[in-house]
Amino acid sequence: MAAPLERYKFTVDDYSRMAEAGVLQQDARVELIDGEIVMMTPIGLRHSACADRVNRQLVALYSDTAIVRVQNPIVLSEYSEPQPDFAVLRPRADFYASGHPRPADLLLAIEVADSSIGYDRGTKLPLYGRSGIADVWIVDLVRDVVDAYRQPFEGGYAERRTYRRGQRLPLPALAAELAVDDILP
Repeated sequence: MAAPLERYKFTVDDYSRMAEAGVLQQDARVELIDGEIVMMTPIGLRHSACADRVNRQLVALYSDTAIVRVQNPIVLSEYSEPQPDFAVLRPRADFYASGHPRPADLLLAIEVADSSIGYDRGTKLPLYGRSGIADVWIVDLVRDVVDAYRQPFEGGYAERRTYRRGQRLPLPALAAELAVDDILP
């Protein structure tokens, strides 16, 4: 009887050392998810336009009260370092130069999804829920809506609300809202 194959799970430290040693190219579009290095999908035109719109809105709203991080790592566990499209972070004087943000630092994580919708919903969203990220948005460019997830638990989120054009998205931790029309391209 053949023994089952075991997979090696990379830690965040392993992943960082691979990048420092040049095993992973600096501009490689990869992220560490549950110990596996995952290739990220290429960014298309609609995704880029939407990300630019979201960035403009978030920076205008929070330039003095939060840090808006764009497609940069956040450490969720010993084995996961995803790169959400946006992470709105608690302010810190060093702008996280001493270490990537952790779950307690995140006020909001946003994924912009077109071809990656299945991965963002099926893999990253449960990961964010397990990590206790209180507020997550998936900007669904396929359906032309924004799904807001709140009340994290081990398997995901207890609350999901869909916002359409003409509606406003509340940001509970930040006491503000954004118009869906200002986000969708």
